Amino acid sequence: MENLNVNIKFILFLLFIPIFLISITIHEFSHALFAYKMGDSTAKNVGRLSLNPLKHIDLIGTILIPIAAFSSGIALIGWAKPVPVNPNNFYNKRIGNAIVSFMGPFSNFLSALFLLSLIIILPEIQILEINKKVILFSTILKYGVYINLFLFLFNLLPIPPLDGMHIVHSIFNSKFTERLMSYGYLGPIILLIFIYSPLWKYFNQLLQFVMKIFFDPIS
Repeated sequence: MENLNVNIKFILFLLFIPIFLISITIHEFSHALFAYKMGDSTAKNVGRLSLNPLKHIDLIGTILIPIAAFSSGIALIGWAKPVPVNPNNFYNKRIGNAIVSFMGPFSNFLSALFLLSLIIILPEIQILEINKKVILFSTILKYGVYINLFLFLFNLLPIPPLDGMHIVHSIFNSKFTERLMSYGYLGPIILLIFIYSPLWKYFNQLLQFVMKIFFDPIS
């Protein structure tokens, strides 16, 4: 039974990879697109205004962290390479930075709604069967809803270098928030500390609450 669970878990992890790559690609593409619309072509100039997942892969966040998360049994998490943005090029620096920062997470929220609509509309389809355990297409779509809601909530946390910190800094524009922003280069370390801290439990509770809101109407 243990080997069976491991096999299914591993298959689900493999199925999770393309969903994860598509989700973070849409997230980063949205940042790049709205930065360009707000007057900054930095991301476009370095090829990040693209829906090609290879343009957005980050060694730590896209490869190492998801593998480590799978191995350790915690939530399958990760992130992409941040899109380069120069707020000084925006037509309105503060508003532009807030909008560009928000559109990444918001694109994941919209993606979660889209995948939820597919679960409602499409009939049940069997993807494969492992040792009499059936994996349904709706299960894969639910993983997609989960990862997009995760990216939506996680990136809105006011922790450098996440989008939430950029939004908070755009709103308050204080020396304190500017100092917090300066720690962005320590991003992977800060995020790993957060993930393995007691605060992670509360974030998971929030995520499960939002998931419940999404799935209760169709359960």
